Amino acid sequence: MNMNSVNVAIAWCLAWGNERQPQFDITVLQEMRDALNQNSSKEVPEAVKAIVQQVEEFQSIKDDDDFPPTLDELKEKYSNLWNQTTKIGLVYGSATKIKQYVFESAKIQEIRGASGLLDRINIIDLPAFFNKTYQQESDKKNERNRYTIQCDEIKQWLNDNFHEDYKLSEVLIPELIIYSTGGKILAFCPAAYVHDLADAIEKRYTHETLTANSCAVGDTFRLLEIRFGLLKENIEDTPWLEWYHKNYQKPIIQAYFGYPKDETERLKVFKTRKSFNEITTKLAILFNQRRSGNHIPGRESTRRYPPMFETHPYLVRDGVENRSAILQVDKLARETYFSEPSVRKYLFGDRAKDGDPKEPQWYLDSKLEWRRGIVESWVDRFNKVFLERNQSLKSKYYGGINPKTVQIAQTLTQISNASNGFIAYIYADGNNMGGYIQKQIKTPQQYQEFSQDVELATQYAVYQALAENLRPHTLKGLNEEESDLRNGDLIHPFEIITIGGDDILIVVPANKALEISQMIGERFEGILLKEIKLVEIQPQIKEEKRILGNYKLKFDKPFEPRKIHRYQPLNAKRSECELSTSVGVLITAINTPIYYAKELIDQLLKSAKERAKKLKPVGYHGGTVDFLTLKSVTMIASSVKEFRQEALTKKNPQNLKLYAAPYTLHELGGLLTSIAALRKAKFPKSQLYQIRSLLERGKHTAILNYRYFRVRLKQGKSELESDFEKAWCTPKKENNGGNLAPWMYDDGSLEHDKSGYPLFETIWRDLVDIYEFMEEAEEEGSENLPVEAEL
Repeated sequence: MNMNSVNVAIAWCLAWGNERQPQFDITVLQEMRDALNQNSSKEVPEAVKAIVQQVEEFQSIKDDDDFPPTLDELKEKYSNLWNQTTKIGLVYGSATKIKQYVFESAKIQEIRGASGLLDRINIIDLPAFFNKTYQQESDKKNERNRYTIQCDEIKQWLNDNFHEDYKLSEVLIPELIIYSTGGKILAFCPAAYVHDLADAIEKRYTHETLTANSCAVGDTFRLLEIRFGLLKENIEDTPWLEWYHKNYQKPIIQAYFGYPKDETERLKVFKTRKSFNEITTKLAILFNQRRSGNHIPGRESTRRYPPMFETHPYLVRDGVENRSAILQVDKLARETYFSEPSVRKYLFGDRAKDGDPKEPQWYLDSKLEWRRGIVESWVDRFNKVFLERNQSLKSKYYGGINPKTVQIAQTLTQISNASNGFIAYIYADGNNMGGYIQKQIKTPQQYQEFSQDVELATQYAVYQALAENLRPHTLKGLNEEESDLRNGDLIHPFEIITIGGDDILIVVPANKALEISQMIGERFEGILLKEIKLVEIQPQIKEEKRILGNYKLKFDKPFEPRKIHRYQPLNAKRSECELSTSVGVLITAINTPIYYAKELIDQLLKSAKERAKKLKPVGYHGGTVDFLTLKSVTMIASSVKEFRQEALTKKNPQNLKLYAAPYTLHELGGLLTSIAALRKAKFPKSQLYQIRSLLERGKHTAILNYRYFRVRLKQGKSELESDFEKAWCTPKKENNGGNLAPWMYDDGSLEHDKSGYPLFETIWRDLVDIYEFMEEAEEEGSENLPVEAEL
């Protein structure tokens, strides 16, 4: 037999039946599963051959060619599937209010621990429910065995809590998982155990984290619904294509199916909607209902909210989360009070003995029973999954340094040590993920492959960007009590807080933030388009079956780069990938509170996404980046958008925008090139700042002062002319030989509201803000750069 994992899962659910007791002996089901797995030579047991034949018939249905235009044809063509009464369970769950849990503390170790604990639940604990052991990226037998032991302990917990009729782990098999990544899980399940599995997912999050929110829901569906979407109890009553042709103009129908232009397009949107996607949409609706506290019909358990911890005005608090402290620890760098949720975050974020499952003695002495299990850090994955399999980049990253001497940064201060006390938060999220799923993903198998593709592309894009742009850093001038590391120690100068699905949150030195952001966006698209082959990054992948290869766009309009890019548009490459990333980057001093920084990068990411959405109608499908340099904690009292509108937009005498962010990836590369040109020209910093201060006085004043300072330069004039003036500041009319430096003209062609257009914008302010964070030339030394009191 030759079935993929999805169809093995479907066969398992059908063979189990609708009741809590399987309709065949459990050994028969196991023999069937072994026989159906790929490359198996075993025979399917006689008792379940009829079920397997139904699954084979289901597997033979093609995506579009076999879509019946009428219900009569559906019944005639798939009569065996039409009469199937056994239902298949489907469960969807994830953590919720993740930011509230992860950023509850302002300490990076507890933020790292909170994120890591959620990761562990998603990629180790929940798959262990299905008897799937986490594949540790190690050749050491003892490390692999430790993961096996941990998964066995998780299964024991599951069976102790959910064992009515059958132990839940005996009901589940690895093939049932469609995906479990990015903090979310989607899995098949025998129909009678849907709510048990959903309850187990919610309970596991609460059991391990105590305070993190989670939600899981499930429902049962017929086999035909897995391919052709939701059907009525009496299938003949299901609204089908003829009904849609008659009613497609009704507003409620348009809200559900979309706004097709003609009959061909109506057929296409109906086929797209009536697929596995319609089932996942129903689960998403149930998920939102339960997350809001509403009762789900047929489910006895109420929403499992995290426990409430009582406090008292005379009890000692943990100092971070304001919960009653249960531990006073004096074995750390400074005396610390922990509540039970905070000590779990701390332990999971403790990297002093990275990967060691044994807790420190002070915790064991507390007699608390919770154990953190095995911790696999993102730096471990960076080394084992990426660098060990890419020796050229490993040599480039370490540059002759022994990897064993490089340690994980324990605080953000140590990361900022690589950039004169400044760090950058990089927050990236995928574009068009939901739209792609709705239009292109129609089967569980495609969901599974899509999830793997995005996860691989996201992880390797980050790994490659870090390896290409950073090097191990030697700590110097450090005066820190909260760390075991001292001056002279080598560290990895970055912190990966999370890489989940299409979400990325990392912390890097400020002087490399934009290069890393640009490369993440470019590599993400390149991997999905196969321009960067996985076999080159991960040689163990001999075939690229995990990459679908259908992410390339098909264009019916000519490429008009002048409508998209402001920097050398004719040199821009057309974005060809359906999926891309938007990135928010906040460059800030180390003393900026993390909760405040997180709020700002959320806004910057939203701004970058708005730019991507605005450019999409004119043919740009690539990534966008918005960034902000924050040199004073109280610099922005409101939102980033309001700050820019009120402080960086002038309407007299001309409409002036004193910034140019967000940028496309091509424009961001141009910004970095322009900074290099300024350095080549040795443009005096005092004059950089003076031109910036004169921008708000008007277009002509700024142009005059720029020209005055430019002609006085002794070197680098040609680079400045080619990489800044001609690259950014040429007039819209092609035959005009002059330039508007330091301004660019925006006629407002991409805007809906024309009231503030046309206007003049400039990259000069963005350029100057980034200038001092970039690496100094060798002859200028490595002394700290001056920090201004205001933006």
